[in-house]
Amino acid sequence: MSFVTFDLERWQSTWENRVRFNLSESGVHPLSVRELLDLAGSTADPLLDVRLGYSQSNGTDVLRERIAALYPGAAPDQVLVTTGSAEANYLAALRLIEPGDTVAMLLPNYLQLWGHAQNLGAVVRGFRLHEDRRWAADPAEVRAAIAPGTKLVVVTNPHNPTGHILSDAARRTIVERAAEVGAWLLADEVYIGAEREAPITTTFWGSYDRLVCVAGLSKAYGLPGLRIGWLVAPTDLVADIWARHDYTTIGPSGASDRLAAIALDPAVRPRLLARTRGILGLNYPVLDAWLRSFGDTFAWVPPQAGAICFARYRPDVSGLDLVERVRAGESVLLVPGEHFGMPGYLRFGFGNEAAELRDALAATATGLRRAFGD
Repeated sequence: MSFVTFDLERWQSTWENRVRFNLSESGVHPLSVRELLDLAGSTADPLLDVRLGYSQSNGTDVLRERIAALYPGAAPDQVLVTTGSAEANYLAALRLIEPGDTVAMLLPNYLQLWGHAQNLGAVVRGFRLHEDRRWAADPAEVRAAIAPGTKLVVVTNPHNPTGHILSDAARRTIVERAAEVGAWLLADEVYIGAEREAPITTTFWGSYDRLVCVAGLSKAYGLPGLRIGWLVAPTDLVADIWARHDYTTIGPSGASDRLAAIALDPAVRPRLLARTRGILGLNYPVLDAWLRSFGDTFAWVPPQAGAICFARYRPDVSGLDLVERVRAGESVLLVPGEHFGMPGYLRFGFGNEAAELRDALAATATGLRRAFGD
């Protein structure tokens, strides 16, 4: 069986730490350990006393209690802590998908599960968000894609790469159709808390019984280096997924678990999310003005969430070639639409520190104008 590679992740992992400016990220610039502890009003002493042994493999009780509190009615034994939300997605699919299954997935998307499902032997159908609807879905297309016999439905809300937040009506359509055909629903909610202006997005949790909710500390919290993610699901399913977790990373590091529990302290979490909203509010107008400076070259729908803007460009240039030319010429990393199954688009991250963002955009403009002009 041929192997579907994860092109976006390989592009980022190859270059993100080797360029001057990284505009490929979808989260806000990360905190240091010192900044997190200062924000929490904590000293480093408790962290320095953490033993460098194996931590509780499904997450410590304190961490799982704080995660469960984010999901109305959830209990700690319905939570599995993973090495980032990517592992949560991976393990959930590993448990739910068998060769020959059908998966319906919201597109465009971060294509981890698109490729992973095919590598597990599934057939994957897409249902699209439409730019001319301000990235809303067509209910008829949703129902057609989630056909009888569908095993798993995958959605991301808030959405990557568009920054769209599903309407209540769209959420109901997805849940009702999944229930009609008896499919499991996996809701990747890692961008909850990274809303630019809207209230915090409501989780899918509690809307359906065959549901897995995935999230983590990378995007909304500015803590990607902790590599802490989680999934919340029915207790028996969590037990099955934990058994598969024993074959992958076994468990989180003790230091990351301790820092994650600090981040999700009810007194600290709002401060982290306020920091994120502040960065988005400060930086998006800078990106918006920069895109407008190109005249009619770009068209975009302002993102509702995430430090990402998915912009369509007019010149007939391969996105793969375009981002490589900007990387090689200006040492700026961008993401081409091809990595989301959407040629003719670029995803711009704008979660950098403000001064760095301005410098990065100036360098990007030089590279793009040269590429578009050739």
